[in-house]
Amino acid sequence: MKELPLGMTSFSEIIANDCIYAYKTRYLRDLFKLPRPYFLSRPRRFGKTLLVDTLEAIPRGQRELFKGLWIDGSDYDWTPNPVIRLSLNGIDT
Repeated sequence: MKELPLGMTSFSEIIANDCIYAYKTRYLRDLFKLPRPYFLSRPRRFGKTLLVDTLEAIPRGQRELFKGLWIDGSDYDWTPNPVIRLSLNGIDT
């Protein structure tokens, strides 16, 4: 039986450890097709870091992480693209 990825915030770590992952790659692919900026809001402790990590792996072309998931068999172009990731995690408020 697969384990829950408690405390894991890295998509690649979850895949490497064969943990349960409720993926929504169909919707993530659609986000890349939108020609405008968008704001994603989620409650505290609700997977924001994991979502951003997954969003980062897709345009970087890390297709091997998505084997068996919906996006792997989709029409997504897996050409690697540069990704800029900013984190405000270490800033005191």
